[in-house]
Amino acid sequence: MTQSKPAEPGYALSDLSTKTPTRFEIVPDAPARADLAADLGIDGIRKLRFAGEIRADGKRDWRLDGKLGATVVQPCVVTLAPVTTRIDVEVTRRFLARMPDLALDEDGEAEMPEDDTIEPLGSHIDPATVMAEALALNLPLYPRADGAELGSVSVAEPGVVPLTDEAAKPFAALAELRDKLGKPDADDSTD
Repeated sequence: MTQSKPAEPGYALSDLSTKTPTRFEIVPDAPARADLAADLGIDGIRKLRFAGEIRADGKRDWRLDGKLGATVVQPCVVTLAPVTTRIDVEVTRRFLARMPDLALDEDGEAEMPEDDTIEPLGSHIDPATVMAEALALNLPLYPRADGAELGSVSVAEPGVVPLTDEAAKPFAALAELRDKLGKPDADDSTD
């Protein structure tokens, strides 16, 4: 029995008009949002909408412009309490038939191009994939609940005084001593 290849997600380039933009709007349902939240390792996605258009950009390239709106729930990095964040961002992707040559550093490793909106052009453009990537890139790295503060921890071997933040800044202590003595800086004195 022959199995057929599943259809590619998104829009086939052959179906897109080179003269008129193709508009799209993606509003995932609750199960799809839950799956995406699990993929991103966050507690939940309450709302998610991605709308925009795909249009030809020159003779062989394509461009996707859209607006991503989402309300996400993540655990606080301090207390693990749920933190709700609203994300509203403009998203642009340029799909290029010919990617620019990558520059090599002195170790011979390829450097990433500065333009992070470019992607290689394939046979399809999938706004849902762009939506998931844009959401992942715009999640807060360290969500913090209101009033949550990171305490300090001092650890040392028995008999050793733990190093504090203040002790790690010896010049701050010297400046404080100078201020107490009321003497001017060496730079402030005139000859």
